[in-house]
Amino acid sequence: MSEVSSILEWTLAEECPIPNDVNELLVEGEQAVAAYKTLRDSAIFTNKRLIVRDVQGLRGKKVEIYSLPYANINMWSSENAAGFLDFSAELELWTRAGHIKVNLLKGIDVRKLDRLIANCVLGK
Repeated sequence: MSEVSSILEWTLAEECPIPNDVNELLVEGEQAVAAYKTLRDSAIFTNKRLIVRDVQGLRGKKVEIYSLPYANINMWSSENAAGFLDFSAELELWTRAGHIKVNLLKGIDVRKLDRLIANCVLGK
């Protein structure tokens, strides 16, 4: 389980176009909704799950894919200061796999992600 603890926190830097190659990961009826850049990676929110692509190695040829189905989310919280000095926000997810923290840098709409998760988890 020590390896899992290293994946329990991600920082999203800015929204970006949905990568073309993500379509090969999607199942029937699944649609990519939004994508965000991390340092070297990307996170894609679909209507069914969160997909995080972890580029590894110096040349970035190895890519590890993490997939968190929204069905596994037991509880979540979102937080932002919504003020002049609001440089970041947080989205925390409690799942069967453990506690996952997603840091959102300035400019990312935490409420958009909050609504997406709510619609996917509660709208069934």
